[in-house]
Amino acid sequence: MKALKAKNKKAVPQRPEDERLPLGRSFTYGLQHVLTMYGGIIAVPLIIGSAAGLGQDEIALLIASCLFIGGAATILQSYGVPFFGSQLPLVQGVSFAGVATMIAILEGGGGIQSVFGAVLVASVIGLIIAPFFARIIHFFPPVVTGIVITTIGLTLLPVAANWAMGGNPGAENYGSLSNIGLAAVTLALVLLLSKLGSSAISRLSILLAIVGGAVIAAVLGIADFSGVLEGDIIAFPQPLAFGWPTFQAAAIISMVIVVLVTMTETTADILAVGEIARTKVDSRRIADGLRADMLSSAIAPLFNSFTQTAFAQNVGLVAITGVRSRFVVTAGGVIMLVLGLLPLLARIVAAVPTPVLGGAGVVLFGTVAASGIRTLAKVDYRDNMNLIIVAVSLGFGMIPVVSPTFYDEFPTWFGIIFHSGISSAAIMAVLLNLLFNHLKAGNSSQQSVFAASPPRMVRAEELQAFRDGDHYDGGKLMDAHGTEIPVVNAAQYVLVQEKIQKGEISDTDEIRRICASSELPGGPGHGGRNA
Repeated sequence: MKALKAKNKKAVPQRPEDERLPLGRSFTYGLQHVLTMYGGIIAVPLIIGSAAGLGQDEIALLIASCLFIGGAATILQSYGVPFFGSQLPLVQGVSFAGVATMIAILEGGGGIQSVFGAVLVASVIGLIIAPFFARIIHFFPPVVTGIVITTIGLTLLPVAANWAMGGNPGAENYGSLSNIGLAAVTLALVLLLSKLGSSAISRLSILLAIVGGAVIAAVLGIADFSGVLEGDIIAFPQPLAFGWPTFQAAAIISMVIVVLVTMTETTADILAVGEIARTKVDSRRIADGLRADMLSSAIAPLFNSFTQTAFAQNVGLVAITGVRSRFVVTAGGVIMLVLGLLPLLARIVAAVPTPVLGGAGVVLFGTVAASGIRTLAKVDYRDNMNLIIVAVSLGFGMIPVVSPTFYDEFPTWFGIIFHSGISSAAIMAVLLNLLFNHLKAGNSSQQSVFAASPPRMVRAEELQAFRDGDHYDGGKLMDAHGTEIPVVNAAQYVLVQEKIQKGEISDTDEIRRICASSELPGGPGHGGRNA
């Protein structure tokens, strides 16, 4: 019986994300994930802390808390427990989607305690509706997921550009040649390391390029690591350090909208990483992932942090390295926990110049977009409106990128949702897919000028005339030896065959000569490759 059970256990194929790497490699790749998203995870507490008028020590506490909760959320999402965690290589961190709303709450006089209260209640609501939200999986065919994945990559590219320019538009050296040059050197290192024959080095190309870029920056005097020894070495994030959360109805309602946007983005990231890892993602797995997302977000305010979401830039890292193991991301979550407890290590990582991250970001975010394009290449565009679904959805996704103030005059709730290019593209893709591919009343076989052209075909008797090695080269039909094969019309073919049987034609040069003359029906110019 034991042997039979062992045999059945072996018969179950291992999921790609369940691969276990040696401990050292797992933590090395995990560190690469942390470095990739570090700039993003500390940006939100910096922005919110400044908007709330907090001091440097309080902002530092916010940063440490966000790292700590992000690490715990990442472990829950990637490792997973029953009903919580998608068990996919997804890194969790503070969501950018709520920044504008949280600033609005602060400007309304609510204080940071009101922000924490709104996040807590809205996240609990999100936790309740997560299973229902996950049932929309059948509305995410490749035409929708391809659009969303592509949009994720394209909307993140401006982030990489901002990092490459220095990250702070108010700085004197923002956009300087030294910053952009440092980003370019880091990008070149990524490409060079990826080109090397060693697969191990290629998979670590992002991490090694970031380290190399930081070293070069330090040598050139662009990076300053002198302050990393200042301050506490160990510090546990104090729960409720800013007091108990307060609850305001308007703040909670606006934050619920943010949570819906966050859930949309997390769903998109789950589908994206599932596509990249080539593993099955169903509604139950999405529900588990969303529950982990919302549980982490509900606990976060108690530890001075904000809504949690999957980080899209790390989806790109999975694509470019090919390391699909979820345990690598779990190791990254452990590193984030340690960074949250050890401000010394956090200061070392924070000292890496932003342009270095920008150079690596170009590759990471571009890879996400390329993965989406690969998915869109699998879509059937024949006799349907999939092409216009892609066109309109990508267009909506790019509006907030190319014109950030486009929705400023719209109602606040509408602007919050559509100011995210990812949410805009996802919502439009789902709605258009419903309109054209599910509600088929009124559709026709030739739906619009955007429908794909009719499919090509070749008659079997024509195909029998070809031999191995025949090919087209510069518009000419050639055989395997590089000799041109004359192309003739039906009447010419019959008469040429008669001449061949009579022994009047012995090679293809004579066929081309006769076809070019008026000797055969069709006259000059109707034979050869112009037929």
